[in-house]
Amino acid sequence: MFFDDWQGLLRVAVVGVLAYAALIVLLRTSGKRALAKLNAFDFVVTIALGSILATILLSQDVALAEGVLAFVVLLALQFLITWLSVRSPTVRRLVKSEPALLLFRGRVLEQAMKAERVTIDELLDAARSFGVGTLDDVEALVLETDGTFSVIRRSDSGDGSAMTGVGGYNSVQR
Repeated sequence: MFFDDWQGLLRVAVVGVLAYAALIVLLRTSGKRALAKLNAFDFVVTIALGSILATILLSQDVALAEGVLAFVVLLALQFLITWLSVRSPTVRRLVKSEPALLLFRGRVLEQAMKAERVTIDELLDAARSFGVGTLDDVEALVLETDGTFSVIRRSDSGDGSAMTGVGGYNSVQR
């Protein structure tokens, strides 16, 4: 069906503008972390916010006030979890994975790659995207908590302090 009536279109336009404005206000007041892409937990919150907005716009069964309340509840829960994770190592471990070392000093760490379900082609792609022509030039290649790769060149490795908290780093240092 291409068109039901003008009232449906008007509802989507009015509710869309109001829901969007409410979301912007709530995001601005909830802080920068609300849309961060730091880990899977943050990603889920971002997707859920989009899903709520779509539901408010397209479902006549959900009133604008209910949708705005859903935004508030989700952002309040995210605030609570992130507040607790900053203060509690236990909560932090529950909601955030640790980055994983996949390559160290040019040597591929196959067990870590298997555990993280990463292929050699993905490592090579990450190295190329950081402008590295040979894996021998890589001090460390890390799968970050948000699913992105970080590449540290040997020439840029310094004292290795940025590797604190990277899973597998202490075992390869020995």
